[in-house]
Amino acid sequence: MIAIDGSLHSGSGTILRCAAALATLLRQPLHMIRIRAKREKPGLRLQHLQALKACAEISGGTLEGGAVGSQEIFFQPGKRPAGGRFTWDIGSAGSTTMLAMTVIPPALFAESPSRFTIIGGLFQDFAPSALYTENVLLPLLRRMGAHLEMRIARPGYVPEGRGELVVDVHPGRDALAGIRLPAQGTVKAIHGVALASHLVREQVARRMAEQSRRSLQPHGYDPLIRVVDDDSAPQKGAALLLWAETDTGCLIGSDRAGKPRRRSEDIADHVVQCLLEDMESGATTDRHLADQLILFASLAAGPTEYRIPRVTDHVESNLWLIESILGAKSRCDDNLLRIDGIGFRPS
Repeated sequence: MIAIDGSLHSGSGTILRCAAALATLLRQPLHMIRIRAKREKPGLRLQHLQALKACAEISGGTLEGGAVGSQEIFFQPGKRPAGGRFTWDIGSAGSTTMLAMTVIPPALFAESPSRFTIIGGLFQDFAPSALYTENVLLPLLRRMGAHLEMRIARPGYVPEGRGELVVDVHPGRDALAGIRLPAQGTVKAIHGVALASHLVREQVARRMAEQSRRSLQPHGYDPLIRVVDDDSAPQKGAALLLWAETDTGCLIGSDRAGKPRRRSEDIADHVVQCLLEDMESGATTDRHLADQLILFASLAAGPTEYRIPRVTDHVESNLWLIESILGAKSRCDDNLLRIDGIGFRPS
């Protein structure tokens, strides 16, 4: 049995989702206590509960303690996921991308392809946006050998949610391959997407794009930003993503969601500042990609190396989990993180 104290390290929902994904892959029972103990509202929230239920559904497993607010769960995975089509409604503006990243690892080693339709929030603070996941994380996972696609069927924002994210995963016969990104190299281009829903009159998408250009041009960059005015979302909302592509294959991203009284120009300035900080650190990933790649690197055959802007509590949490659960070793010297993957294949 995998036993995890959820109060350790970051004490966040990341620990729960990562542990659930690995338990499903290994088909080992998971007992977790003190879930999200360091958060203002400890215990399971709707998005965490739905992630556990999703792991149980794709594997035919069982879940005890599955209630909002629960700080202890017993999850017994079933068999190797068979694949198929699944639809989950978080029931709030909780993160669809976080749920997706919980079920993608098991789906990569399922018996047949999977399609996940996830309803909830696609853009909110403290979670990777759907735009970021689609344009920064997934291209690197595909480079590691993962066959997966993601598309935004309908944007969804806080507080209503009701956005729709569609994820297609095609399992491969081989283990993932490690990836090496030791040097940032030279920036070839900066791309972006400025998205706004039901805000054409206010020109929010255009203003975010124009402010991003004004802020980046003094640094020698002329970003290519796609402006998207959407009318399909259930409510007004906005999101901005910028990402740099380098000649060594690095993707370094930064994003932010809109919210009431958060000006378009302020959103752009924040995104640009975070992007420049991570680029100027010499890192080969951004501050969020740094921890998101860890689980996939731990499953890969051979080493993965990349330079991170700094060691965050999420980085520490994920490194602790992959060693505790998989036995995958890692080390970080001068912010160059090396993870020795276990070459996972379903038995």
